[in-house]
Amino acid sequence: MLVLFLVKADLDPKVTSFFKDFLVKRKTNYTWNKFSSPIFEINVGVGQGSALSPILSALYLSPLLYILEKHLKTINIPVSLLSFVDNSLLISQNKSIDVSNSQLFCSYNILSGLLDKFGFNIEHSKTESFHFNRSHRMFNPPPLDLLSLGGLVLHSKNSWKYLGFIFNQKLTFHQHIDFYSNKAISTVKYMKLLGNST
Repeated sequence: MLVLFLVKADLDPKVTSFFKDFLVKRKTNYTWNKFSSPIFEINVGVGQGSALSPILSALYLSPLLYILEKHLKTINIPVSLLSFVDNSLLISQNKSIDVSNSQLFCSYNILSGLLDKFGFNIEHSKTESFHFNRSHRMFNPPPLDLLSLGGLVLHSKNSWKYLGFIFNQKLTFHQHIDFYSNKAISTVKYMKLLGNST
């Protein structure tokens, strides 16, 4: 299917031909300490660890993201999607948590259907929910129930880590600063120990 997308992208025939050869009849084996598995064919996927994998994944996912965005616009659901290789983020902005949750529920339903058609699976156990809130009062948003879609009941987290950044509900970045300053201090202490070693 990826080769079909590359052909439709109107790339140079040499590029398409290269990827046809690259993606078909590949072989691999796995080594762990002294154990080495037998060589076997892998004709599915783009090859984990390959430098070309993120590029090929982006090319394969771009039509899916386009279809999703178009579909959400058609049914007037103001939800955005950010995607970084196999890590995606649905964003809903609304003053009402209930409205936001219903928009996320609909988007998750559409996205999981599209991913299924494209041959992907959502790892429901890795799905998380997080809400930002500007009020100074106690904030306890209702959970997002995805059980009917094969997912989980998602309770909003107090802090959330995404691509190396740690967010809290008020966007004060206290946890982020604490985490990385402690990491820096620990590194300096270890450097001092290593400096005294032979």
